[in-house]
Amino acid sequence: MRRGWTVGESLGSEQELQQHYEVSRSVLREAVRLVEHHQVARMRRGPKGGLLICEPDAGPATRAVVIYLEYLGTTLGDLLNARLVLEPLAAALAAERIDEAGIERLRGVLRAEQQWRPGLDAPRDEFHIALAQQSKNPVLQLFIDVLMRLTARYARRSRTGSAGEAVELVDRMHTDHSEIVAAVTAGDAARAKTLSEQHVKAVTAWLQQHQRGDKAPRRRTRPNLEAPRGKLAEVLAATIGADIAASGWPVGSVFGTETALLERYRVSRSVLREAVRLLEFHAVAHMRRGPGGGLIVTKPEPQASIDTIALYLQYRQPSREDLRCVREAIEIDSVTRVVAKVVEGRVEPEMAALLNAADDARNVAVEESRFHIGLAQLAGNALLDLFLRIIVELFRRHWSSTGQRLPTPSDVVAVERAHLRILQAIGDGDDSLARYRLRRHLDAAASRWL
Repeated sequence: MRRGWTVGESLGSEQELQQHYEVSRSVLREAVRLVEHHQVARMRRGPKGGLLICEPDAGPATRAVVIYLEYLGTTLGDLLNARLVLEPLAAALAAERIDEAGIERLRGVLRAEQQWRPGLDAPRDEFHIALAQQSKNPVLQLFIDVLMRLTARYARRSRTGSAGEAVELVDRMHTDHSEIVAAVTAGDAARAKTLSEQHVKAVTAWLQQHQRGDKAPRRRTRPNLEAPRGKLAEVLAATIGADIAASGWPVGSVFGTETALLERYRVSRSVLREAVRLLEFHAVAHMRRGPGGGLIVTKPEPQASIDTIALYLQYRQPSREDLRCVREAIEIDSVTRVVAKVVEGRVEPEMAALLNAADDARNVAVEESRFHIGLAQLAGNALLDLFLRIIVELFRRHWSSTGQRLPTPSDVVAVERAHLRILQAIGDGDDSLARYRLRRHLDAAASRWL
């Protein structure tokens, strides 16, 4: 990061890195495995070798999130609510930022949709990811990629009707997509946003009608985590993670001894152990040695997903506006949902816990993050909660890495007063005032922490 992520440049030979970081060869090699897993750098052997900086892709980041969300068992309602928050924003931004290459990309997706006929494999829904790319917002692109992977899981489990019904569904989706592309191409952001909202609601209605239940099954099917190509250990880690999820994620149980796993997956011990390191990093499982040991299923923690995505997005260098607009969309939705719960009398005690004065200026950033994440948790959408945590982490990394000044006493007072006024509006059930105060606070926070 400090070097500007100069792709192709060597960070040094194995020996040089050992000396620089003052670690043993085994420790360095384990660290390199994780660096390669994140596609940050790769070790090249031989003359002119060394640890070479790579251009990462979104694969490890999106897989990390899917692993964590698979454990949570997020609901169809959570997923579609998250899409309704983010996709219309992407459509509006695309209408403002699209170029001729982007127009051709979207029209190419539409042409591919037209070529599908009954009897062919189900068409891949590439439209929403392609549209998110035209927003030129790397945060939206990555989040919508995750949402579409999760949507695909529900679509694969949907009750299928007749061939005629399938054709009607594909035609209806194609019509919706075509109208959105026309609005985006014309630069009509308001219409693109409205059409996107209508389309996501239609998808919601169809999936809810064709699902056997709202909650994602965790015991019947093996989720498609889209295992990475390349290193066998990466593929094996994704496969074991999928098998753990399919077994119902029995935390604390032994998934298999090392010997049993070697036989089951037919790999070498070194490949298995490298895969286990990746599973341990993502808190999917850990290897316990000795009698009664084996690969123990663990409770995944969100931090691995947050760190993985934050690292990828740091490479993509989102602007302050990229972060601000996505954060605002998520937090406005959270406030609306919390106000609804207040009206129903369900969250008053939890709201009071959100107010916690910073004991000094150095802790005000911590309390600022805790307040906003707490609101998202009260709203109850695990997907949007995780996305907000990622954005907050990016704010934190930027602030800590750029030598920003410490908040002044007046900053501390301003933050505490803003939190109190937001909560007062929420407590009064005044949704519009709560959203207004939140927007004003987020604008001030963006300038303060970025």
